[in-house]
Amino acid sequence: MRVAVLSDIHGVLPALEAVLAEPEVAGADLIVPTGDMAAGPMPVQTLDLLVSLGERALWVNGNADRELVEVVAGKAGHHASSEWAARQLRGDQVELLRSLPARQVLDLGRLGETLFVHATARSDEEVILVDSSLERWGAVLAGQSAETVVVGNTHMPFVRLVDRVLVVNPGSVGMPYGRYGAHWALLDGDSGAVTLRCTPLDAGQVRARLVAGSGFEGIEEWVGEYVGSVYSDAEALAVFAKAEGRG
Repeated sequence: MRVAVLSDIHGVLPALEAVLAEPEVAGADLIVPTGDMAAGPMPVQTLDLLVSLGERALWVNGNADRELVEVVAGKAGHHASSEWAARQLRGDQVELLRSLPARQVLDLGRLGETLFVHATARSDEEVILVDSSLERWGAVLAGQSAETVVVGNTHMPFVRLVDRVLVVNPGSVGMPYGRYGAHWALLDGDSGAVTLRCTPLDAGQVRARLVAGSGFEGIEEWVGEYVGSVYSDAEALAVFAKAEGRG
C-alpha cells in the first residue's frame, strides 16, 4: 500500500490542487490529510475537493479544524482568518469537521503499524520538533505500540528515529516553513520507504488565485506573509522551541 500524507493545507486550494495532480499522489492507494485543512483563505473549496476523493481520503482532525467548529459554536478564534473561514463553512462541512477522528492507524507492511495524528497522540496542538530531546520524545510516544508515527502541526518536514520508532512530519501543503512549495510525504508499505516531497508552486499564480478566489478581507496581508515570503526553519524552530517549553 502507498499512502500520500498531506498535512496543514490551511485552505490554500491552489497548493492542494498541485499536490493532488502529482502522479504519485494520484496513484496512491490512500490520501491522509492529517489536520488543519480548512482554516485559511479558501476553506469551502478546499474541503469540497478533499471530500471528492471519497473513500481514498483517510481524515485526521487538527487543532485548527477543531477551532473552526468552536468558532461556529460561538467561541472566539485565535486568528482573524480562522474566524472568517468558520463563517464561510456550510452546515455539512461543519458537521464533517466535528466528526473527524483524532487518529488513524494503518498496517503498512514493512513500515508496520502506522499511527497518523495531527500534533501528537495525546494532543492536537502539542509541539514536538525534529531536535526535541529523546526524553521529551519518549514522553510523547509513551504507551504507543506503533512502529511508525506520522505527525504534522509544525509545518516543517522531517524524518527521524526515536528509539526505533520512525517519526515522519510531511511539512505543510499550504503554509510551509523553510522553503516555498507544497510539502507532503509518500509512505510505501511494500518497500518501507518514506519520501519527503515538495511540489513546486508559482508564488505569483498562487497569490493571484487566492486574492481572486477568497473573500477574506485580510487576504493581501495573508498572502504577503505566507506566499510572498516564507518563514525560515530556523525562525520557526526558535519560536516552537519556546512553545515546547525550552528556555
